[in-house]
Amino acid sequence: MTSRIKPTPWDTLAFGMPCGELLEYSEAALAEAVTTPGLYSIKVDPLCDKHWLYDYGFYYCDTLLTPRCKPQQLQSAQHADAHIALAPPLDEVLDICHGAFTHGRFHRDFHIDRAAADLRYDNWLKQLHTAANVYGLYWQQQLAGFIAVQDTQLVLHALAEQQRGRGRAKYWWSLCCEQLFADGAHEISSSVSASNLAVVNLYRSLGFRFDDAVDVYHRLST
Repeated sequence: MTSRIKPTPWDTLAFGMPCGELLEYSEAALAEAVTTPGLYSIKVDPLCDKHWLYDYGFYYCDTLLTPRCKPQQLQSAQHADAHIALAPPLDEVLDICHGAFTHGRFHRDFHIDRAAADLRYDNWLKQLHTAANVYGLYWQQQLAGFIAVQDTQLVLHALAEQQRGRGRAKYWWSLCCEQLFADGAHEISSSVSASNLAVVNLYRSLGFRFDDAVDVYHRLST
C-alpha cells in the first residue's frame, strides 16, 4: 500500500523521531499519521473544513504566504555598501542562523523544544551550503546575513541581529533577485510566515505578489 506520508529525514535528524508531511488532506492520510509514531505536518487551504484535523489531534502552527516576482515586476533598491557572494564561511552563517527563526512553525509548535527547532534550521543551512546554494550578504565587506536558494526559490534567509531593522535588507534581496534573473530565472518565489510582517513588507516593497496561502498543522504521535 502506498503511504500518504512523505518522510522528512532532515526533521527526523533534528527531533530524534520519525517525521513526515501528509501528501493529501483525507481521513485516510490523517488516520495513517495517528497510527504511526512521530511528528507530522500537513498544509491545507485556509478556508477548508478543519473538523477532520481536530478530530485526529492536529493543531495549528502557522499560515504561510507565497511571494512571487517576475523580472518586470522587480523594484530594485541599490546601495554602494551592499554586495552578495556565494559560499560565505559556513561557521559564520551558522552563527547568524542559530536562533534566528523565531517565526518558524517549529518554534511556534509548543510540543517542540526550541533547541531542537534551532538545530533543524542549522542542519538545513548546512545542506544548502554544501550544495553551494548560499549567498552571503555583505555590508561594507562585513558578513551581515545570508540567503539560501533552491532553483529559483529563496528558501532560507536571515540577517545578523545587529543588521535587523536598519532598512538594508531590500538592497541584498534586490541583488540576489537580479542575480537569479540574470542566471535565467523566469520567476522567483519564496515562503514566509504571515506573522513575519517585516519580511512580508520587504517582499511587497520589492514588487512581489502574494498567492497560495496555506495553513500548517502539526500532530505529535507517541
